[in-house]
Amino acid sequence: MYRDVISVAKSRYRISMVEPAYRILYVLGRLSGRLTRVMCNLNGFNSFDASVQLDNDLTVGVLLWAWSTATYLDMRRRGIEVRAVRYEDLIARPLDVCRAVLKFCHLPASLAEQGVKAIDVDSQMNSAVANTVLKSIKDPELTPARRAELNQLLKQFGVPLIGDQTIIEGTLT
Repeated sequence: MYRDVISVAKSRYRISMVEPAYRILYVLGRLSGRLTRVMCNLNGFNSFDASVQLDNDLTVGVLLWAWSTATYLDMRRRGIEVRAVRYEDLIARPLDVCRAVLKFCHLPASLAEQGVKAIDVDSQMNSAVANTVLKSIKDPELTPARRAELNQLLKQFGVPLIGDQTIIEGTLT
């Protein structure tokens, strides 16, 4: 599942404000790109070069989105039959998307309504990252200068840029 890159970046930022171990990445990454790479490697993201200085609060989320999107696209190029689901589609048309996913997985379409019910539940309820907690945190601003910097990072990964229509190849609709 994927969603708009800036939505991901803002969400990651909010999570970092309540998860101390994740916040360390934001703090140390401001010091140097080498520290970003070390922290990413320690957290299991060692299959890509994350030597990026985290000069703003959106960079971590953009970096993780770029890495996961580039990895997905690479898998498709190598012939691995993976498919994506766009979060915005799921929210706009939950029943249709649930049916498409079930069909792709060769599962009964009759399960779609149960899937829709599950989407309505906060899976992180009663945790530090519950929606009720995260929605109270102010998002970082996307300035034109930040947008240009972040688009340069996205170009390095060969993925869609901020502002581009983000429908990734192989998306179930």
